[in-house]
Amino acid sequence: MLRFCTAGESHGRSLVGLIESFPAGFEISLEKINLQMDRRRKGYGRGKRMEIESDQVTILSGLRQGITIGSPIACLIENKDWTNWKNIMDPFKPIPSRLSPSEKKLAFDVTRPRPGHADLSGAIKYDTHNLRNVLERASARETAARVACGAIARQLLEFFDIRIASHVVSIGKVRLGAKKFSFEEMEQNSDNSPVRCLDSQKSKMMIEEIRQAKKNRDTLGGIFEVRVKNVPVGLGSNAQWSDRLDAELARGMMSIQSVKGVEIGDGFASAGKPGSIVHDRIYRDKSDSFKISKFYKRTTNNAGGVEGGMSNGSEIVIRAACKPISTLMQPVATVDLKTGQKAEAIVERSDVCVIPAAAVVGEAMAAMVIASALTEIFGGESRRAMEAGFSEYLQREF
Repeated sequence: MLRFCTAGESHGRSLVGLIESFPAGFEISLEKINLQMDRRRKGYGRGKRMEIESDQVTILSGLRQGITIGSPIACLIENKDWTNWKNIMDPFKPIPSRLSPSEKKLAFDVTRPRPGHADLSGAIKYDTHNLRNVLERASARETAARVACGAIARQLLEFFDIRIASHVVSIGKVRLGAKKFSFEEMEQNSDNSPVRCLDSQKSKMMIEEIRQAKKNRDTLGGIFEVRVKNVPVGLGSNAQWSDRLDAELARGMMSIQSVKGVEIGDGFASAGKPGSIVHDRIYRDKSDSFKISKFYKRTTNNAGGVEGGMSNGSEIVIRAACKPISTLMQPVATVDLKTGQKAEAIVERSDVCVIPAAAVVGEAMAAMVIASALTEIFGGESRRAMEAGFSEYLQREF
């Protein structure tokens, strides 16, 4: 099955994404990869860093003439801001004795951990008093490499007509009401809003919420939703805890920086309802042309497309709750690791709200998890092998 990892620091020379076990024979569009990268850069509430970075991807290996060849796929994303940080972040050269005042602050005055960030735990774990060694990798800048890898996995899914979309459910106190939106509405319209909200009035309210937080030198969290359509029945497994699809999806979402809660389908709300209301009724519909469902449908989708650790043919629905970003322009109380005295937390250039961008990262993580499960069931060596296995599965009688 597919595996991927990333490397690189926020202000290092570049970020790298590496995908292993990607099947041979799939055509990959660089334009589609860069489209996803551009979506991640956007969103009202992002900081000035996104005005610097273009986040164009270079494929280093794993393709020939635009076709995957079965070897690891390596993606490179250069950090344009590296030119402003090379005196501080060079892998080998010592920091020059002569630095500008701003460079000195960035290089040496990094001993006041931010509450809510990886700073203090990382400093203790890696035995360092310079938090730069921790925060550079802990930064959400790393998600650019995830989106690049996810954009490649997404193209494998598109070959089998599996589609992914997302939208923002809430930012701060502003939340969508009870109105339901179709997958097609999400797919076509969410990017039209600066905060990726499908309700135009709530979108304006979210923008105002972010504007006010910025004025107050504060940050905001929120909730995003990712949906995956046309997923075949039976991805994942009920046999082992580590093979359950919902567990893998939850792990993927929870691994995104600032995410503190994940639910599948009705999730937390279902805990307060009786089973007679929660569980989705099953019926048989032979008129459905989408044979992966085996004609068995649900009248509702409270389960969010996963039952017993396996996909059930309904749309997979995942929501993730993000805390406010840990870097505040009005720093909160902490302790200076150098002096042991009370201090104010360090201030790094940061966003006010990342929920619109986090939703795009959520899509990428969902793409990697679903693509991995798909290759595990239908064979991951080549497109032809996967196509044959997939076709046989669709024709299977049940």
